[in-house]
Amino acid sequence: MGGLDYIVANGGTITEAVSSMIWPGEAVVHVSIVNWVKGHDDGLKRLRIQEGNLINEGWRHADIERIPSSLSFKLDVTTAKALATNQRGGCYQGQTHGHKSFLLPKDAAQLLLREKPEYKSVLKPFLTSDNLVGEHGSKPTRYVIDFSGLDLLSAQKFTKLYKRIEAGALPARQKAAEKETDRNAELSESGKDGNQHHANFLKTWWQMSYSRARLMAKLAGMNRYIVCGRVTKRPIFDFVSSEISPNDAITVFTHEDDYSFGILQSTLHWQWFDERCSTIKSDPRYTSNTVFDSFPWPQNSTLKQVKAVASAAVALRKLRRDLCSEHGLTLRELYRSIELPGDHPLKSATAALDKAVRAAYGMKAGEADLSFLLALNLKLAVAEENGEGIIGPGLPAIAQGVAGLITSDCITP
Repeated sequence: MGGLDYIVANGGTITEAVSSMIWPGEAVVHVSIVNWVKGHDDGLKRLRIQEGNLINEGWRHADIERIPSSLSFKLDVTTAKALATNQRGGCYQGQTHGHKSFLLPKDAAQLLLREKPEYKSVLKPFLTSDNLVGEHGSKPTRYVIDFSGLDLLSAQKFTKLYKRIEAGALPARQKAAEKETDRNAELSESGKDGNQHHANFLKTWWQMSYSRARLMAKLAGMNRYIVCGRVTKRPIFDFVSSEISPNDAITVFTHEDDYSFGILQSTLHWQWFDERCSTIKSDPRYTSNTVFDSFPWPQNSTLKQVKAVASAAVALRKLRRDLCSEHGLTLRELYRSIELPGDHPLKSATAALDKAVRAAYGMKAGEADLSFLLALNLKLAVAEENGEGIIGPGLPAIAQGVAGLITSDCITP
């Protein structure tokens, strides 16, 4: 919704909009429709949304004084500011392999590793979002060849893997680079600039398209890290062993502690996510610039409150594992079950975590989540502008080095 942010911030008024609807054509997508004028417009504005997945069903609307650029029926949080403390790191997109030859099925990869154990440094389990929520135990089903940081001659030492990429990725990237060259020539004749996207991939054709070197360097010094699906409709976060590489369908948070997990898994964070995120089809999409960079973390937590959040987070993860194991469920299936009415043990565990998180924020009983978070965000943005320090993502200083806040459970290869 970046274009709408600009329109509204520069004197435009949205007069009528459809927040989300099923496209009636052949493409399987959801779209937004917006009417706007330059300047002020009196009167109520109608905002519509189509909920559900059936054409011509599930519509509702509201007549409101102002339609925000988020096209949301809830509190407008588009005015939230990015916080420099958050932007310094902690939230990343996973690796983009760029060609199918970089991927091996799990069984084939494990067979090769038994034959050539020295390949372990460049052949790694590769977690996708579908693995996270759709596989029992969230186990990766494929491995990725990662020659990041290796020159051509060093990569050739891993003969079987190198030859696989040479036969697959090299010709594909040569062909893409040739097409790009031809297209750039046509653009040049029209006085337009081209790009060197595929030419750059060809220069290091034996490596993944985007290896995320900065992220992977951080993960190399950690035992586990937090993930969620980059496109997701449910608040499912988990810890992953650093022996597993994250696919680009995964959003990675470089924190090992249970307190940070508790904050990210909380309903407060999910509501911020839901209202701030961009979308693909009708599903929320987690990105650092739309969600993480503006999300305000607790500022005045006591050590007791930090421990309470961590303890509730550990309990929630254990309960999830036990329920999935007992009933043969994936995380997606488990979370679908709590969308039904009635009591559910995971609902109770989530409520316990939320209670601990709200206490860590110092929230009053009945205080509206989004209103509180928006006010805190704006307060922290002003503090940063004035050169004051704020508490960002991760364990606060009072909890650094305290025993018991970093457990070891995680998704393993």
